[in-house]
Formats: sequence, C-alpha cells, structure tokens
Amino acid sequence: MQLFKFKYQALLFIAAMMMFTACKKQLEEKPYSFLSPENFYKNESDAKTAINGVYSELYTYDLYLQPIWNMTVLDDDHVSGVDWFLGTTGAGNPQGYWGVDGPWVGFYAVIARANTVLENVEKINANIDSEIKTRILGEAHYLRGWAYFQLVQLYGAVPVRLSSLSAAPNANVPRSPVKEVYQVIIDELKLAETMLFPASHPKAGEPGRATSGLAKGMLAKVYLTMASGSLAGANVSVRGGTDNGYYTHAKTVVAGLEGLDSKQYFGLARDKALELINLNQYSLFSSWKTMWSKAGRNTQEHMWELQSLAGTSFVNNLNIYFSAVSTFGRGAVWFTNNHYMDYEDADKRVLDGVTHNWQINTGAKYYYPSWQAAQYSVVGGVTYSNNGTTDNRAFVIKFADVNDPTVANSDAFYPLMRYAEVLLIYAEAANEANEGPTTEAYNYLNAVRSRAAATAAPAGMNREQFRSYVLAERAREFVLEGIRRFDLMRWGIYLQVMNKISAGQNNISKVRSQRNLLWPIPQSELNSNQAITSNNPGW
Repeated sequence: MQLFKFKYQALLFIAAMMMFTACKKQLEEKPYSFLSPENFYKNESDAKTAINGVYSELYTYDLYLQPIWNMTVLDDDHVSGVDWFLGTTGAGNPQGYWGVDGPWVGFYAVIARANTVLENVEKINANIDSEIKTRILGEAHYLRGWAYFQLVQLYGAVPVRLSSLSAAPNANVPRSPVKEVYQVIIDELKLAETMLFPASHPKAGEPGRATSGLAKGMLAKVYLTMASGSLAGANVSVRGGTDNGYYTHAKTVVAGLEGLDSKQYFGLARDKALELINLNQYSLFSSWKTMWSKAGRNTQEHMWELQSLAGTSFVNNLNIYFSAVSTFGRGAVWFTNNHYMDYEDADKRVLDGVTHNWQINTGAKYYYPSWQAAQYSVVGGVTYSNNGTTDNRAFVIKFADVNDPTVANSDAFYPLMRYAEVLLIYAEAANEANEGPTTEAYNYLNAVRSRAAATAAPAGMNREQFRSYVLAERAREFVLEGIRRFDLMRWGIYLQVMNKISAGQNNISKVRSQRNLLWPIPQSELNSNQAITSNNPGW
C-alpha cells in the first residue's frame, strides 16, 4: 500500500473552504506522516484539522478534480462528446487515460487518513466538545465506508485496511471477498448514522460534511446495489441500440454477490430509504433551474456536494467540459440525441435543463435540437444554426452557473447524492421486495416526475416493467452525474446495453468486453503489495 503525503496548506485550506472563506497564506509544505499523534492530536482544533484532511483528498487529481468523474461519467450508453476527450475512458480504454490509477490511490488515501483520525481523535479527552468529537469520528467512519463502497464497485475484491500503517505496518494485505467488503461498508455507515448530526443541527458543521441523513441515504444505496447485483433470473428492458428501440436483456449476477438473498436486501434498501423520507430532512426543489444555480447549492435536495470556491485555487474544470459555452468554444461532453428522445417535450429536465440556444466565444450561434427548429432556430429575433449532425449536442446546465464561465477552472459544484435518488431507491426497492409496484412506490416515482412536469408513470405495470421504468427514470434524472454506469453494472446489463449500440453518436465506440466490468489495479500496487498476485481479468 502506498504511503500518502499530506500538506498543512491543504488541511488549513479545506477547513477555510468548508466555511466559504479563502485561505490566502502560503504555508511551508510538510509531509502528513511527520504529524505524529504524540505531537499533533491535542485538542478540538487538531481533530477538526485532521478530519478536514480526509475530505481534502476528494479535491485532488486522484479523484474529483478529474479522474473519478472522467472514468465513470464518460463510460455509459447515454454520453457523447468530442473524440479527443472521450477517446480513452469514453471508448472503453481506461489505460489510455493519464488518470487511470488515480481512483485507487485516492480512495485508499481517504481510507488511510480516516484510519489515522479514528485511532487518534478517540484519545483526545481534553479541550474538545464531546459531541463534536463524536461527529468527527462519525465523519471518519462515513468517509471510510463510502470509499470502500466506491472501490468494491470499481475493482471488485479489494484489500481491507481498518488500521493505519503505523498501527499495522504490514504492506502485504490480500484482497477481501466482495461480500466481506460490503459488510465493512455496512458496518461503517451504520456507525456513522448514529454518530453524525442532521444537516440542520448547529453542530453538524459546514456544508460539504457528512450528516446522519447522508449516511442513511448512502446505506440505502449500498443495500440496493447489493440487492440488484445479486438478483438472478431477471430481465431488464432498456431503450437503446442503433435504432433507439426497446430491448430486453437477461441480467447477470455481479461477480462476488452470488448467493445473497436479494429480496432481503431490497427490503433493507426500501426500509432505510423510507426511514430517511419520514424524517422530512430534505425535499425536492420545485424548480430544475434553481437546483443547478449558485443559489441552490447545499440546500433542500443537495444531500452532499463537492464544494468549490471561486477566487481560490480550489476550482475545477467541470464547467468548460460539460457546458455549451466553453473557453475552447463549445463543451466537450453532452448526452445523446437518443437519450433526449426518452424525455417528454414538456419535461423540465430537457426544456430547462438542456441549453437550447447559445453563442460561443467566436460569435457563432447554435441551437439544439435540429428537429425542433421551429422552437429554437429563431429566438427573440436572433437566428441560430444547427447543421443537423455534429451540431446536435445536448449540453446540460448542471455545471454552467459558475462565478466566471470565461476561465478554464471555475467553481462548479459536483453532486454526490441528491434526495431525488432516495425517492427512486425506495420506488425500485419496494417494487422488488413486494414482487410488484406498491402505491407508495408509484407515489415516490411520480414525485420525481411531477417536479419535472412529466406525466405520471403508466399505471398497472408489472414487476419487470416497473423495474425497467425506474431504471430509465434514474437515467433521465441523473444524466451526466456519474450514476448511469453504476446502474448498468449493478443490474448486470452493462455489456449487453453498450454492445447493442456498438458505435454511438459522434462515432464514439461503445464496444466493451469482460475486462471493462472492473478497472485495472495499478501496477504500483501490484509491485508493493505482494499479497495481490494478479490483476483483474483482462488487464
């Protein structure tokens, strides 16, 4: 396992960022490993600095400054974009991408730092509020469990380390079976939900921190992932292929989850989601535009967002890649015309959530889509163009409202969990646990559709039809938020759906093989951890 360095500057900067203030002072760089427990963990301030150091790894080029969203968002059936950006991970070739090792390194860095916090903050007994201490330990449990959840989905069986390297210096740790990793995740999130505060509590901390509601929502998602992954003998219908038709695929069981009682875990997902719903801690935005505006950040539906702060070095390039207007003309990533066809015309997620008219930095004006020319080609007396082919780009507004869209790196926020997903988790899980949709499953599904001004879901669906409908609704609701790939994987239909397309819009290859079901373990890990004797299949 690699040793991870940490900087005082990063620690103090993240603390300031979470309070939405800028830390300008340049501090001398010092390795994290030099902060010995004997010299550092003395009081509440030290404990807060340490937990901020766990969060800080999210804001690196190992994780959310690009690699994790590049390797997940760009790899599904609904994404398209320019070939120079999607030609590696977007085409099923993650080893051609410079950041391919980042997620493994980054998530294990989160775990390593969380281990250190858990071992040392517990020992602080003076000069610390006991409730704040418990919260900090809960945050560490949440982040450690969440990191393992990402790892097991992306890499399958992985080494489990629940002690720091200083406490357990053996670098040779074998991969634990998938089911055992999931049990660790469940244990961590259960601890976290009892130790954390609701988001509204005065001691919950600054925006961007884990809360009790978030832990409950993530636990429901873990149960749902295990349940759908282990379900055998089921079919899922998906709209796709070269003709955008409806195809029914026989799902496969996700490797490592064989033999689980899927109905039991669907029941656990349903009950945990309902527990959170009944707490009334979150609610859907009534306006799609407001949800993705600067004013909507960290409020109402946003259970957990990756924070950013304009005017500091803590920024990212989500805006220039995903938005219609970019520093290099037009953005590089959009969703496909075929997926656009899966929305009703009045659906706010495309009516308001897709950019239909824009002007780029050269002065050229475009509209989308070409087949709705009567609505968008001339607006307010201004004429916009669309050549009917390469100009058809469904750019989302999700990352567009930033402080300064004319700069390459800006203050876009990235959603890590929204309340809409909790409602759809309940709908999906209730349908499976009850072997058919319940009234409540329809109610929560339709709550999401109603917010989008879409018509109610068709009545009278059977279990398979409702399952497929909820999966499609998740795709409509969370497009380009990094969820679709995981949905296809957990339902065991990723290869079937992708290969049915073959070559997608803008000639982006969707052809995938068995090796694409898991990511490659970095060679550096194979070299340093002698207990891992082989890579994932095909790598």
